[in-house]
Amino acid sequence: MAKQLTRSTSKHGPRLLGDPNKDQAVERMLRVDHAGEYGAVRIYEGQLAVFGKSQNAPIIQHMLDQEKQHLKTFDKLVGDRKIRPTALLPFWHLAGFALGAGTALLGEKAAMACTVAVEEVIDEHYSDQISELNANGEEEGLQETFEAFRLEELEHRQTGLNNGAESALGYELLTGAVKAGSRLAIWLSTRV
Repeated sequence: MAKQLTRSTSKHGPRLLGDPNKDQAVERMLRVDHAGEYGAVRIYEGQLAVFGKSQNAPIIQHMLDQEKQHLKTFDKLVGDRKIRPTALLPFWHLAGFALGAGTALLGEKAAMACTVAVEEVIDEHYSDQISELNANGEEEGLQETFEAFRLEELEHRQTGLNNGAESALGYELLTGAVKAGSRLAIWLSTRV
C-alpha cells in the first residue's frame, strides 16, 4: 500500500509529486517576500519621486521607511539561509517604480488606491503563509515576522483608505488591475 504524501495546508489538498517539501516551501516564501518588499520600496520611491514635498509625502515616507525595514529583514533572512533571490529583481526594480510613479501621476488618491490594492493582496499572501507555517508547526520566528509585517501592511491599507483612495477616479478598475498585477508578481517571484 502506497503511503500518501500530505501537504502542509488543507487549502491545497494532499501534497503531490513535484510539490515543494517543507524546506523548499520556506525558501519560496522567503524568495517571494524578499521580492515583494523590494517591489514595495520601489513603489513608494516612485510615488515620492512624483510628489516631492507634497502634503502626503510624509505619509508615503513613513510607509517607505517601514517597507525598507521589511526588506532589510528579508535581505538578512535570504542571505543567512543562502536562498537565491528571484531572478526578476531587475524587472521589479523598474516595474515597482513605474507603478508608484504612474499612480502618483494620476493623483494622490490614485496613489493611495494603489497602496490599498497592493496591501490587500499582501495581507492575503502573508495570512496564507502564516497558516501554512502554523499547519507545519515549524518556523515560529518566521510566523511572528510575517504577522508583524502583515499588521504593518494593513496599517498602510488603512492609511490609503483614510487618505481618499476610494475617491480615486476609476477606483475599482485601478485596484483590480493592481491586485491582478500583484498576484502575478507573487506567482512569478515564487517560481523564478
